[in-house]
Amino acid sequence: MNAVVATSVFAAFMVATVALGLLALRGRGGGGGLAEWSVGGRSLGPVFIWVLMAGEGYTSFSYLGAAGWGYNYGAPVLYVVAYMSCGYAIGYVVGPMLWSYARRHGLVGITDMVAHRFGRPWLGAVVAVLATVFLLPYIQLQITGMGVVLSTVSYGTVSLNWAYFAAFAVTTGFVVVSGLRGSAWVSVLKDVLVIATLGFLALYVPLHYFDGYGAFLDRLVAEKGDWLTFPGHGGDGSGLGELWFISTTFLNSLTVVIFPTTVAGYLGARNADALRRNAMYLPAYNVLLFVPMLLGLAALFVVPGLAGAESNLALFKLVVDSLPAWAVGVIGVAAALSSIVPMAVFMLVIGTMWGRSVLSLLPRFAERQKSAAQIVVVVAGSLALLLTYTAPNTLVRLSLISYEGMAQLLPMVLLALVWRRLTFRGAFSGLVVGVAAVCALVFSGNDPVGGVNAGLVALAANLAVALAVTFAGGRDADPRPDAEVLARDPVEEEKGEKGEKEESEVLLRADPGPSGHRV
Repeated sequence: MNAVVATSVFAAFMVATVALGLLALRGRGGGGGLAEWSVGGRSLGPVFIWVLMAGEGYTSFSYLGAAGWGYNYGAPVLYVVAYMSCGYAIGYVVGPMLWSYARRHGLVGITDMVAHRFGRPWLGAVVAVLATVFLLPYIQLQITGMGVVLSTVSYGTVSLNWAYFAAFAVTTGFVVVSGLRGSAWVSVLKDVLVIATLGFLALYVPLHYFDGYGAFLDRLVAEKGDWLTFPGHGGDGSGLGELWFISTTFLNSLTVVIFPTTVAGYLGARNADALRRNAMYLPAYNVLLFVPMLLGLAALFVVPGLAGAESNLALFKLVVDSLPAWAVGVIGVAAALSSIVPMAVFMLVIGTMWGRSVLSLLPRFAERQKSAAQIVVVVAGSLALLLTYTAPNTLVRLSLISYEGMAQLLPMVLLALVWRRLTFRGAFSGLVVGVAAVCALVFSGNDPVGGVNAGLVALAANLAVALAVTFAGGRDADPRPDAEVLARDPVEEEKGEKGEKEESEVLLRADPGPSGHRV
C-alpha cells in the first residue's frame, strides 16, 4: 500500500510537469523558431530567470550527492556553497556582458560566440563537440539520480531500469516541445516543492531522531569531529584539504559563468538588469544546500555503515521508514524535479549547439536549425540512457573532468571577448594543451596535484600557451572593428543607448515639420 500511494503521488506530479511544459507554449504560435525554443525568445523576466538558474544549479546532487558527501567526508562538501556563491558574484559582471554580446549579434550560445569572435564557423562546431563530451555525463548522472529516487520512493517496486526510462521519457517529452520556457515554468513548481520539503526535513529529522539541534550537534562534535574540519573524514589521503577547497572554489566559480547551461539562462533574460538582480538574489538559494549536508551528517547516527553508492541514499533512508507514504512521494517528487530541470537544460543546450553550430554547416539543415536541435535532444538523451544501462562507469569517469574540462574554454570565451590581441592560434593552442593536460592528470589519478585541483593546473598551462603563441605570432588578419568582435561594457552600452534616445527626442522637438510647425 505504501508503494502504491507514494508512486501515485509521484506519477501525478510527473503528469503535471509535462502539462506545465505544454502550457508554456500558450500564445507562442507553435513554439516559434530556434531563439524562442532555446533561449525563451530572450523575454524571461527576473522571476523566471531566478528560478531557472536556481533550478539549473540545484540538481539531484543536492538531494543525493550533497548528503552523500556530507556522510562520507563532511566539511569538504561546503565547496559547493562556496563556488556557487562566488560564481554568482562573477556572473553579476559576466552575465550582462554575454547577454549584450549575444543580443547584438543574434547569437544563442557559447559556440555562436566563439565562432563570431574568431570569424570561423567551424570553430563553433569544434567547441560544440567538446562541450557535448563534458555535458553528456551530467545527463547520465541526472537520469541515474532520478532513477534512484523513483525506485527508492516506490519502496523498490519500480526497478531501476524502468525508473531510468521514466526519467528520460518525461524530460525529453517536455523539453523537445517547450524548450527553455517550459523548463522555467517547471522550475517554479520545483522550487516550491524544494523549499517546502527541505524546510520540513530541516526541522523534522533533528527533532525526530535527536530531540533537537542542540543534542544533534553536541553528539556530532563529540563523536564525529573529523567530519567538521578539513580534509574531513578520511584524512589527508582523501586529498580534500584547504588547497583543494580554495583551488576548486576558484576554478568552479570562474567556470560556472561560461557553462553552456548557465549561458542559456543569461541569454533568456529580457534585459541585463534582470541578470544583475538575479546575481544578487541567487546566493540566498544556497542556504538550502546546508540542509542535505546536515542530513547526511545526521544519517551517520541513524543509518551507519552505508558504503559506496549507497551513501547517496543517506537522506532518503532517513525518511522512507519514518514518514507516511504520501510525504515520501512528495519529497521524491522534489528530488526528481531537481533532476528533471537541469537535465532538460543540459539536453536543450546540446541540441542548440549542434543545431546552430554543427548541423547548420550542412545545406540540408541550414534552414531547419530548430528541428535539427530537437532531433539532437532525443539522440543525446537516448545515448545517455543507453550508456546508463550498458556502461555506466564510462560516463561516471568522464564526469570527473566535466567542470575541469569546461574550464579550458575560459580563455577562448571570456578573455577573447575583452582582449582583441588574443589570436585564434593562441586560443586554440591553449585549448588543446589544457584539455590534454586535464585528461592526462585526471585519468592517471593525479587529481588533485599536490593538493591543487588538476583543472586549475591545466588552465594555467592553457593560458601560458595561449599567451606565448599570441605574442610570438603576428596579429590575426581580421578587418572587423573592435566594436564588432569584442563585448562592450553593458552598463556603458545602456547609458549610450539612453543618451542617443534623449538626443534624438531633443532633435525631433527642435525640428520643424513640413507644415512649419515643430513636431
